[in-house]
Amino acid sequence: MLARYFPAPALSLILFVTWLLMVRSLSFGQLLLGVLLAIGIPLLTRAFWLPFPRVKHPIKLIRFILRVLADIVIANLQVSLLILSPKRTPHPGFIEYPLQVQDRLAITLLANTITMTPGTVSTNIRLDHTSLLIHVLDMQDEQALIQDIQERYERPIKEIFEC
Repeated sequence: MLARYFPAPALSLILFVTWLLMVRSLSFGQLLLGVLLAIGIPLLTRAFWLPFPRVKHPIKLIRFILRVLADIVIANLQVSLLILSPKRTPHPGFIEYPLQVQDRLAITLLANTITMTPGTVSTNIRLDHTSLLIHVLDMQDEQALIQDIQERYERPIKEIFEC
């Protein structure tokens, strides 16, 4: 019964808290509107959701999240140094990253993880899900970058969801 009105309780909670943080008010009207949004948005968008694969290894998921957060901080510093250094010239380029995962959610998670890391942006996924086109701000070694993405992001995603 509860799942009928709250198909994604975590999403509802996040929407509610985000709404309150955005409006910076705890008035009755804002609380009521936050509850309506937290209930209504998941109910209205439920038909568009992909089935979420079950997390098989939650500890590995936590390690993955911490690794990505650390990589974001390090990449921010690297990009800042690259931009501020008058002697270094960035070598931008595109690489075609061969995908090992086939699950649509895993591919989306990988593409978003790559995009969140400064200096790289996922730009296109092939329709047959065999590769991902990535723009790199400073490409030194294409093969090393592919190997790094496979080891740091794709392999852990495959292990977490067993896909």
